[in-house]
Amino acid sequence: MVCETKIVADEHDAIPGTKKESMMWSSAPASAALNPAEARDVRKDVVYIREFECGDHEEVRRIFYEGIMERIPNTAFRGLRQHPKTQFLYALLTVMCFFVTKSVTLTCCAPLFLMGARYFYSRKVIHSYLDCALHTDMADIEAYYMTPTGSCFWVAMLDGRVVGIVAAQGREDDNSVELRRMSVDSRYRGKGIAKVLGRRVLEFAVRNNYAAVVLGTTAVKLAAHKLYESLGFRRMDQSKDYRLPGMRRTPLERLFFQIRHSRYRLQLREE
Repeated sequence: MVCETKIVADEHDAIPGTKKESMMWSSAPASAALNPAEARDVRKDVVYIREFECGDHEEVRRIFYEGIMERIPNTAFRGLRQHPKTQFLYALLTVMCFFVTKSVTLTCCAPLFLMGARYFYSRKVIHSYLDCALHTDMADIEAYYMTPTGSCFWVAMLDGRVVGIVAAQGREDDNSVELRRMSVDSRYRGKGIAKVLGRRVLEFAVRNNYAAVVLGTTAVKLAAHKLYESLGFRRMDQSKDYRLPGMRRTPLERLFFQIRHSRYRLQLREE
């Protein structure tokens, strides 16, 4: 990988793509956009965004899979800080362990057992979620995002390979578009790729006359939330005990797996 990497479309009016419509903030000429044939000739050290193609499927699934797998330790350990009631419960269980067993050794091992159980159930639930996603929309991106009117799926290209993904799914019930499946290869983060992908969805929403862009996220890292806010999204609400697709909600799952779900909205125009 070269030392200097240029981000195509670091500004809103320069984001290249395959569609020729005027963009949300743009007064740039149509020649600023790249069609698929031209995109293949772009320098390898330049990031550009194009629509999903069938040949991208393997890399897209890999980036999605690896991004979701990162949430296992984040949810199990870092996410515990977001749940003070659970922290209190675990502390109470540790104290109870001492009174029941009178063993300092077992009491010291109790927090390790609890953290181990959190990791086990985080892995179990997130694997179930991945299995659900990889057998629905991520199994047939063409059918879910490319064929329906008002939806689309893009990839970010760098060094001749796919390094980021994002999808837009139209919702007719409230004339909004949902930003989905945004993820960047961990080796290429910190280059502004996620923000460029997010902007592409916003521009798509304006071109297709949607009134708003919405998204839901269970991300634990603060950086993800700051990204959405930097794009203009406002947090509408937050659920402290969200149920991921694939969860069974057994008592043990509820004890050792909790995740927050935040809903964001960016209003583009009044209805």
